[in-house]
Amino acid sequence: MHSFIFEPQPWRVVFGAGALDKLAEEVARLGAAKALVLCTPEQRATAEDVARRLGERCAGIYDRAVMHVPVEVARAAREHAASLGADACVAVGGGSTIGLGKAIALEFGTPIIAVPTTYAGSEMTPIWGITEAGVKRTGTDKRVLPRTVIYDPTLTLSLPPALSGVSGMNAIAHCVEALYAQNANPVISLMAEEGIRALASSLPGVVADPGNLDLRTKAQYGAWLAGASLGAASMALHHKLCHTLGGTLNLPHAETHTAVLPHAIAYNSAATPEAMARVAAALGAADAAGGLYDLAVSLGAKMALRDLGMKEADIERAADLATLNPYWNPCPVTREGVLALLHAAHQGRRPQG
Repeated sequence: MHSFIFEPQPWRVVFGAGALDKLAEEVARLGAAKALVLCTPEQRATAEDVARRLGERCAGIYDRAVMHVPVEVARAAREHAASLGADACVAVGGGSTIGLGKAIALEFGTPIIAVPTTYAGSEMTPIWGITEAGVKRTGTDKRVLPRTVIYDPTLTLSLPPALSGVSGMNAIAHCVEALYAQNANPVISLMAEEGIRALASSLPGVVADPGNLDLRTKAQYGAWLAGASLGAASMALHHKLCHTLGGTLNLPHAETHTAVLPHAIAYNSAATPEAMARVAAALGAADAAGGLYDLAVSLGAKMALRDLGMKEADIERAADLATLNPYWNPCPVTREGVLALLHAAHQGRRPQG
């Protein structure tokens, strides 16, 4: 076995149907007196339910979270939290809302309680991202890691089937990159492989039968493992490309991860045969890249970046940005290679195993 360093994150997870009932207790456990509830405009009703559960410990609701955390939104949320004297944030939703909570924590060190309603996984990571002037900056800071994560699968029942599918594929992307990360280790690899297996076996059923709570629970379990894997391992080319496409072109987050993932995996497959074998085994597929593509198609996902709003003229610019300051990657990152990858993802072609 290779030598490795494993530094576990200080996670606290409250998991299971009805777990939201413990929210007020978890806020009190942090010693917080005024928790600001964060959400997107679309999830205002859920946030209002959360606020009622908090009672006098609720400082208010801020419902302006949006995709990719624009710096203007981050600044406005920080000012609002400061004006209310909020000493905690309860982030209810997916990556957009949890990302906004992280932007506040990055500035003030405000503790976050995350209540995920998707399978995004950012609730388990110390990774933050803020978009300014069309460029998404990311970083790692332990201050932004949520202190407690409340996983209540009943909150995912309202997530539409199409969004459930791509959100789950986004989670799988975290698992896959953790398996060949520069700082990969056996513990996280076990979690990542199990995360892929749980998501791949539950997502088709979630899409076909959205009200099935057992399958929703299994998918959220997989998402938890995916987020934990991402939080403990470094990112590579796939995440770099998706951050570039999202921040610069404002493409939808989970959908972009879904379309790019099979091609990023094909790019790295020759350099990571052991990881590819584990991905394929978890999927029950002959090869990793093809298996990921086929799973996404079975979930009804759009597999061509052109169908998500990316123009062919954007490919050159995206390749330049993605290779300007590349993340570590097991296969050397070249402009020519990234261009080929993006052209294939733009057209939505199935990678060949």
